[in-house]
Amino acid sequence: MVHVRQTPRFVVAGEENKVLRLQKALYGLCQAPRAWNIKLDATPTTLEFKKCASEHALYTRHSKDGILIVRMYMDDLIVTGSEQEIKRFKSEMATKFKMSDLGLLTYYLGIEVRQGKQAIELCQSAYALKLLERAGLKGCNATQVPMQEKPKLSKSSTAEKVDATLYRSLIGGLRYLNHTRPNISFAVGYVSRFMEDPRKDHMAAVKHLLRYIAGSSKLGLAYPRRKKTSDLHLTGFSDCDMGGDIDARKSTSGMVFFLETCPISWQSQKQKIAEYISGAAAACHGVWLGRLLEEITGQAVAAPILRIDNKSAIEFAKNPVFHNRSKHIDIKFHFIRDCVERKQVILEQVGTDQQLADLFTKPLGKNNFEKMKNQVGMVMIFKGTYVVTSGMNIECQE
Repeated sequence: MVHVRQTPRFVVAGEENKVLRLQKALYGLCQAPRAWNIKLDATPTTLEFKKCASEHALYTRHSKDGILIVRMYMDDLIVTGSEQEIKRFKSEMATKFKMSDLGLLTYYLGIEVRQGKQAIELCQSAYALKLLERAGLKGCNATQVPMQEKPKLSKSSTAEKVDATLYRSLIGGLRYLNHTRPNISFAVGYVSRFMEDPRKDHMAAVKHLLRYIAGSSKLGLAYPRRKKTSDLHLTGFSDCDMGGDIDARKSTSGMVFFLETCPISWQSQKQKIAEYISGAAAACHGVWLGRLLEEITGQAVAAPILRIDNKSAIEFAKNPVFHNRSKHIDIKFHFIRDCVERKQVILEQVGTDQQLADLFTKPLGKNNFEKMKNQVGMVMIFKGTYVVTSGMNIECQE
């Protein structure tokens, strides 16, 4: 229950000290975003949309004219599907909200989008340049890798302190840049460990990373178009280093998942135990991605393939006889074994030189880094001629 003062010039005579009780959420109140979300969330269900159980801000509608997919963020909607379905959706929403049609999606939450006849490309070059200006590195000399090999940074560093607010601001910007730059995922995660008490050597590593971004600001991801959504295949790579964290001697696990040949999800995260736990986390993520794809396409998706370069980790997952060697592992991490038994995940061994998750577990030298960067799908963006497609971006205002 919220009360407000009476509006100036509309004060009731003789009751000047009384307040008004709101009948609905008012713009600017802390309750307003939730009230708006409840209102907007209820609308698609009245239009025969189905809310994705795996991603609550995603809605799909299947009809004879095709699939319509709607992604919501605050009062912005991204709509994609057949031209007929998009027109139908626009007319339906116009009866419920005042809307601004922003046209073909070209920019969304700091991500530049270029839609071509052959592919859809994502990049954050403008955002990267703003980040460089914030750091005072505009026009700096570029580096060839985001982080030097075998870094020796520690939380117990005795180097001179630096501006913690600036350090955290740069880390926040780098983490957002990671949405289209899997090649910097490990480096960003590594320098994020020192936000509590950043020192001069920590800031030097951040600036080294920013100088790499300065020389590769046009890098991004390209997603080739497909005529059919059938026979979609998920392939994941999972790996872990061995106690690479100097302070706690914890391991860093990394994973990357591809839809066909395109990376759609990746992660670099500090873990307590090595490959087996890393594989369990990747299996969990792979199952979630598979369910999400099934909800979007309305078709069954084959079990994701998870490629691990550690034979023992695969044997642990497939063979419960190794109990004595795995007693120390928490029960929740045996989820991967259940996935294998239910055939929700297919495990494959991959050679160390073909393990793409290496890019997410440790800093690589120039040659290996360039090789892995290309193999995970990083390309120079925004070249060539493009044509308009049926993607839409709609802003809704009640």
